[in-house]
Amino acid sequence: MAKVILTHEVTGLGAAGDVVEVKSGYARNYLVPQGFAVSWSRGGQKQVEQIKAARVARELHSLEDAQALKKALESTKVKLSVKAGSEGRLFGSVKTADVAAAVSAAGLGEVDKRKIEFTSPIKSTGEHEATVRLHDELSATITLQVVAAK
Repeated sequence: MAKVILTHEVTGLGAAGDVVEVKSGYARNYLVPQGFAVSWSRGGQKQVEQIKAARVARELHSLEDAQALKKALESTKVKLSVKAGSEGRLFGSVKTADVAAAVSAAGLGEVDKRKIEFTSPIKSTGEHEATVRLHDELSATITLQVVAAK
């Protein structure tokens, strides 16, 4: 087992600034090379505090703001225009960055692409759902209307 300090949020593991213990192969082969974590050391506590301060600054300022954003996101369908074949199959799949850009373009506010999750990859046109983590204890479900680009 290896102790690491997370530098980014990892679903199912923790948020930025958390000190977690994972299997050494997972840390060595995935978390550290991808930049999601750094090895833990005694001097790392200062780095943990800096990461947590940066995370707090990036988060939505209050739960009320998050609830207002949730209401706006869940009340409208976000239209997403992507390249597709004649039978509605997409060339590739919809990325979280595409969804974040579509939400911003719809005038619903700014959403961090790292906080968007799909239940399954979106590879066809039609209506799909995505979950956005707005706050520690608050998530919103977005309805995406994926249409073929003309």
